Amino acid sequence: MNSLLYLIAVILVIGWILGFFVYSAGGLIHILLVLAIIAVLVNFIRGRSI
Repeated sequence: MNSLLYLIAVILVIGWILGFFVYSAGGLIHILLVLAIIAVLVNFIRGRSI
């Protein structure tokens, strides 16, 4: 489950970077970045509590 969260976070960050340079999706790109950061933080918090 931990590696799946990291994989999702990496995909979202890559999508954000690509969208940032392409400028085709507008505000959706920033939502992808926020989701990636949340996924990493949730994984970090869950890893610390176990």
